[in-house]
Amino acid sequence: MQTTPDGGHPPLDSYALLADRRTAALVSREGSLDWLCLPRFDSEAVFAALLGTHGNGHWSLAPVDGEVVWRQYLRDTFVLVTRWRTPGGEAVVTEFMPDTEDRVDVVRQVECVRGEVTVRHELVMRFRYGLSKPWVRRLTSHGEEMLTAVSGPNGLVLHGPLLHPDGDRHVGDFSLTAGQRLSWSLTCMRSWERPLAAVDVPAALAATVGAWRGWAEGIRSTAHTEPIRRSLLVLRALTHRDTGGIVAAATTSLPEAFGGVRNWDYRYVWVRDSAMTIEAMIAHGVADRTWRDWLLRAIAGDYDDLQVLYGIGGERIEGERTLGHLAGYASSRPVRIGNGATVQYQADVVGEAMLALERLREAGVEEDSFSWSLQRTLLRRAAERLGEKDHGIWEMRGRRRYFTHGRAMLWAAFDCGVRAVERHGLEGDATRWRAIRDGLRAEIEHHGVDGRRGVFLQAYDSDEADASLLALPHTGLVAADDPRMLATVRRIEDELVDEHGLVRRYRTDSAVDGLDGPESPFLICGFWLVSQYACTGRTAEADALFHRLVGYGGELGLLAEEYDPVTARLAGNYPQAFSHLGMILADAALREAGVRCTASWPPPAAVPGPAAPDLLPGRGPGGARSA
Repeated sequence: MQTTPDGGHPPLDSYALLADRRTAALVSREGSLDWLCLPRFDSEAVFAALLGTHGNGHWSLAPVDGEVVWRQYLRDTFVLVTRWRTPGGEAVVTEFMPDTEDRVDVVRQVECVRGEVTVRHELVMRFRYGLSKPWVRRLTSHGEEMLTAVSGPNGLVLHGPLLHPDGDRHVGDFSLTAGQRLSWSLTCMRSWERPLAAVDVPAALAATVGAWRGWAEGIRSTAHTEPIRRSLLVLRALTHRDTGGIVAAATTSLPEAFGGVRNWDYRYVWVRDSAMTIEAMIAHGVADRTWRDWLLRAIAGDYDDLQVLYGIGGERIEGERTLGHLAGYASSRPVRIGNGATVQYQADVVGEAMLALERLREAGVEEDSFSWSLQRTLLRRAAERLGEKDHGIWEMRGRRRYFTHGRAMLWAAFDCGVRAVERHGLEGDATRWRAIRDGLRAEIEHHGVDGRRGVFLQAYDSDEADASLLALPHTGLVAADDPRMLATVRRIEDELVDEHGLVRRYRTDSAVDGLDGPESPFLICGFWLVSQYACTGRTAEADALFHRLVGYGGELGLLAEEYDPVTARLAGNYPQAFSHLGMILADAALREAGVRCTASWPPPAAVPGPAAPDLLPGRGPGGARSA
């Protein structure tokens, strides 16, 4: 495993995402598959080296003595192509997770394109987040010999040229000459069932490329740059194909500060994050009613207890626990499974949900009696809890407060209700909702604004600044050029923007969140500032900050939650829906202000040599027929 100067794990931007919209794998630039949960995003990991060591599970595949020449995705897909150079030749490795209806596979294919290369495997399969060693044996099924691993109900089968045991791992060296190709596929199985036959790699590759590109063709407008298309594809990759639930990230416990304790499990569906994702997808013409139907199912039978987050199928999350056997990414502990925020009250959630449902309605997705009944119930419950303090958008683990952002989102929720009745003719108590809405505005202007300085405050009983205040114009409560917003931006620039131009959420040393230790600047906060700049005529600053933030995505265009400018590394869970949707919305603000994004991935210096080929199934780089 390549290590960073501090002895930790590879930088996050060195990891590529492979996805089939049920789960995801992370593969390092050195060819080590270090993270994979099966069969879902939130299942137990079978490769957990990302949060521990190679002994906790990984699958390394790389040419011996090889170096990476370039690495990119095939256009508008998550099919990864890496060109390697060795002293004796060159090879192209193609890796993907097939788009299928009833199985989960990871395919890794190697083709020698010049001279001779030897490809080396090291496979360590460990179930239960690296804790359980499986029973591994060779079987013959479907007319082929294969390697199987079982542990309790869980199983894996490796198809392709056989590896041999070497202690607690399986290894193998395979030599290829120009034009020769070998493929391996790892398939999830139930331990008591007959192993599935190997996937037809050429057919699976063609179908997978077609599925990703077929969806991407629906992205509205040809003016969007590659980073925006890639961000939309990331959001698509994090949307479970069967349930429609949108996970916040593909990982757990990647630290907000290296060596720190702010390590959380993001493999669940946050109502807020997924609602904002739907808004971004609607704006680009690629949204449907799937997420609305997921929300309806998630809270069906318990309307009065809307949760902050749910499982992928709408399950309620049962608390939070730690995994003591894992050392953590970059020695950052604890490693957490589950998320304690599920028991929190966050007042902004209903506002985000109502805004997203309104956008769907305006995009032509018709309401039915069930969906509008849900929204009326959400407003009824929000009215009943109007006097309650909450934990805020940042999921503070300190005491509850009246957070200004949360109160503004409540205002937005009732504002959506009023518009639904007055503009769309839906049934509801618009008179009562209007009174609550107007009362919230008066309350915010009285308690959420510092009268002396004319700035919005983090909370009614707090004098702190907070980057979530940059999102207030999005609610419709206040215009971006309102003097109070402009004063708030100046204060955020003074107190929360660091010397690198990046934005922290709030001052962690204020002890407002009830946690120890620092955190890195949040990327979505930077994109919110871009939007604010663009909407108030500061277009040059907006464009410059946007390009800087986009650049942190590296050669593959994937963003984590934060960026640590001191170590020049992404931090936090990865890839992160919140960061990518922030980029999409910031790009929209720039385009509305007349500034077209010209940022692109990969940065020119990141890809030596020729650009990655747009491979067609059955053909090699440069159009050469594959063996």
